[in-house]
Amino acid sequence: MNWDKDAIFKALSDPTRRVILDELSERDELTLYDLTTRLIMKHNLTITRQAIAKHLSALEAAGLVMSKRNGKFRVLIFNREPLKDLLKGWVE
Repeated sequence: MNWDKDAIFKALSDPTRRVILDELSERDELTLYDLTTRLIMKHNLTITRQAIAKHLSALEAAGLVMSKRNGKFRVLIFNREPLKDLLKGWVE
């Protein structure tokens, strides 16, 4: 699949977004609540859920994060495929 390389690089340019991807890469899935808690407690970020939602929007637009509903919770999943596709041409 052809991913928007500019959107991927833009998403990765922000350090908070990279921390979000780090957290998602350590788990198969995280709820928005769990992600927020981890960012505040583990990384000492002073960030609101609204700010996290804005970062997640950029990551979703780049295809790096997918979300699904599980009851009343929003579950976040790290999609590695855009990164694999991006690096495939340069690394292989």
